[in-house]
Amino acid sequence: MNIGIIGLGLIGGSFALSARKLIEDSVLYGEDKNDLHQKQALELKIVDQSLKPSNYYYMDVIILAIPVNAALDKVIPLLDQINDNTLLIDVGSTKSMICKKLELHPKRNQFLATHPIAGTEFSGPSAAYETLYNGKAQILCESNKTRSDLLEWAVQWFKNMGMELQEMDPNEHDQHIAYVSHLSHISSFMLGKTVMEKEQDEKAIFDMAGSGFASTVRLAKSSPSMWTPIFEQNQENILEVLDEYITNLKEFKSLMEQKDYKTVFKKIQETNAIREILAGIN
Repeated sequence: MNIGIIGLGLIGGSFALSARKLIEDSVLYGEDKNDLHQKQALELKIVDQSLKPSNYYYMDVIILAIPVNAALDKVIPLLDQINDNTLLIDVGSTKSMICKKLELHPKRNQFLATHPIAGTEFSGPSAAYETLYNGKAQILCESNKTRSDLLEWAVQWFKNMGMELQEMDPNEHDQHIAYVSHLSHISSFMLGKTVMEKEQDEKAIFDMAGSGFASTVRLAKSSPSMWTPIFEQNQENILEVLDEYITNLKEFKSLMEQKDYKTVFKKIQETNAIREILAGIN
């Protein structure tokens, strides 16, 4: 089975490693616009050989794991070049734009929109690992538009990886993910920025940084080339979420100014309910 991976970072590389283990007689082809990543993926045996546009037609499955703006530009030419039985799987963090763009494409039934809820703050081929998706959610969008035999194959592969599948409307996906992922990254980026601007002594930052600070700013190490396009594509939902977040920050600031620590305690106590919610998820 010929499997193409476009984008050889953490996400694409981990799909490749999973395919190598779980899909019998798979030959892995990889493509990355970063020449160093291309070379590393070959050296680390994440893929067997380079994927060129002339190879697209011969792929059985292609994973599109590149920044969402690049995916939006590439997806139609890619669908135009594949054969009539190739499955193209997109794994980007926004779904409404790419689904809308392809709704009238003659090969729409060979496309599957997904979003694996998995990742780390690290990037590049060296960050990839085989079990990244084990126990993680895999969101499927408009899977009813994917050809049944292709969908069945993909679903079985995802289940073999240990993923938990969930169907979601593309617009609802983008709304929900703005809260649980995109806002988290913005908060981390801006916290890191604030501390670095305020605290000029870098050594003092790291000497005093406890586990709370480290875990909160962990996401600030994420790739700007990946996240800026995500923020752009999901702008409307993110702006709405940011308005709510800023309102809560202003309220907390006002309580501090008023020295109303009884209400501060109450707000924190109410928010502690998230422990039960997260425990139910995990």
